[in-house]
Amino acid sequence: MLVHPSGIVLSSRTLQHLSGLLAVHRRRIGSRWRRLTCGRQALLVLAHLRCGDTYARLAAGFRIGIATAYRYIREAVDLLAALAPRLEQAMTTVRKKAYVILDGTVLPIDRIAADRPYYSGKKKYHGMNVHVFADPTGHLIWVSDALPGATHDLTAARAHGIPAALAAEDIKCWADKAYQGAGPAIRVPIRGKHLRGRRRRHHRDHTKIRSLGERAMAILKSWQLLRKLRCSTTRITAAGRAVVALELAT
Repeated sequence: MLVHPSGIVLSSRTLQHLSGLLAVHRRRIGSRWRRLTCGRQALLVLAHLRCGDTYARLAAGFRIGIATAYRYIREAVDLLAALAPRLEQAMTTVRKKAYVILDGTVLPIDRIAADRPYYSGKKKYHGMNVHVFADPTGHLIWVSDALPGATHDLTAARAHGIPAALAAEDIKCWADKAYQGAGPAIRVPIRGKHLRGRRRRHHRDHTKIRSLGERAMAILKSWQLLRKLRCSTTRITAAGRAVVALELAT
């Protein structure tokens, strides 16, 4: 396989942060020798998450075995995922904001037609349903566990306990019409076409506020791995959390 140098659209601060976490982890578990240094392992993981490079391509580029590349990436992803905030922790951050924006998406996966639970009728492809909280400026606060793509946004939100958590803290939340019926804590646009007068102004103002949540979703999907997932569906939650942990840290 031919190998060529490439670039990753991330700052050196991100690399240093992950490298430091790996160094602490290696000392804690008593790891004495590795094929890659902490810095090289961090670079390997960032290339996988940010650029979506496969294990085979990364193994060739870093001159290690495919199994070794897989172990190094899994180790770092699990380490980062453990640092990502859970919903209860995210509520602490959300309480300090004027309001929060809730949005959901379906991350594409490489499943076949037989895997019906993963097929999203709305998106017309197989995927995993995830939800995010964004602050009023559109920055990521929290990402949920991944559920099969066939799960409706409202059903998924209830499964994660989002409406109950928002209601308990009396937090203002803006979301799209998919969350209709989630309760008074989640504000949704007025349904219907050809709205006029006050209803039309309400719909326009709601859209302006909620549109900032698209920035958080764009940040999440700027990590190429999440735009076409080829890993096991059981690993997608960890990958999403790892990305959020890096975004929050840097």
